Amino acid sequence: MSLVFGWAALRAWTEDVGTGGTLRQEPQDFRVEEVAAYPLSGEGDHLYLHVEKTGHTTAHVLRELGAQLGVRDRDIGVAGLKDRHAVTTQWLSVPAKYERRLGDFALDGVRILDTTRHSNKLGMGHLRGNRFVVRVRGAEGGAAEAQATLATLGAHGVPNYFGPQRFGLGGLNAEEGLRVLRGESRLRDPRVRRFLISSVQSAVFNAFLSLRLERGVFASLLAGDMAKKHDTGGVFLVEDAAAESPRAERGEVSATGTLFGKKTKPLTLDAGALEAEALALFDLTPSVFASRRGDRRLTRVFPEEASVTPQDDGYTLAFTLPKGSFATSVLREVMKTDVDSAEPADADSGDDAGGEE
Repeated sequence: MSLVFGWAALRAWTEDVGTGGTLRQEPQDFRVEEVAAYPLSGEGDHLYLHVEKTGHTTAHVLRELGAQLGVRDRDIGVAGLKDRHAVTTQWLSVPAKYERRLGDFALDGVRILDTTRHSNKLGMGHLRGNRFVVRVRGAEGGAAEAQATLATLGAHGVPNYFGPQRFGLGGLNAEEGLRVLRGESRLRDPRVRRFLISSVQSAVFNAFLSLRLERGVFASLLAGDMAKKHDTGGVFLVEDAAAESPRAERGEVSATGTLFGKKTKPLTLDAGALEAEALALFDLTPSVFASRRGDRRLTRVFPEEASVTPQDDGYTLAFTLPKGSFATSVLREVMKTDVDSAEPADADSGDDAGGEE
């Protein structure tokens, strides 16, 4: 199996007819709003900035903010990284002592909507999720089909694939990441190397998830699965799949896949056999990821507050996803097209990029 990303290689969950259509004809067609993890106190040593940006990655905004205010990179806080090809809003934080310099900050396409104080620096991952409002054009009459697919996804979940933003222009990042793992790459930037290796982890996870869909175990469990409770986040070993699967079918728990690394053990039993099959598709073993910490990732997520609004030339789709999930996974199910597959990704586009990531 190729490491080059392509939706065609990944099984879809829904069998409804896709609406087709096009995305991002205008920046305003794709909006992302960060959903904060906790309320801000209004007091403290850190100044929080509610920022709207268009045409910039989050990393570029952070660099400009640091340069113009004189703030060290390590003192700027951010919860997630957002795509440049969208209108996005998110919170950033800087030490409150720089507030007097804020009036001098200027960057085309960036607005500071609000400021407030809080007691701690904003940390990566300190968000609940992202709210997406996406205009799909060129899909006249597609709103009804979109609504039907959305209902299925709300009941059974969305395959939590890593979207094309993780794999770069042409979907080639994982190929270079494999060369990094094998010591064949000339790249020396440690941040870029980590990002490329994460693309390989992502490709293996996507293959594992696609195999689950092919084998009919997307909304159920296998012996050896490490399942996660959606309400509490607790993770447990599935020993009796028949006994636990009804909870998965009700949407209470879902299987996780392995992002291989030194701190994450491979799955066992039936789930482990399927995971080994996914690795074998790329001629890989868990040991090749020893330089990474590793993690577990849910195989499905549930869109919240989802709606479809008909438009003259298509429809507008709105939904909220938990952090680390990609809007493109929802859009692919609804549209049945190669959503965003030609979009470039930067090494500073994280799991919360505008697709959306």
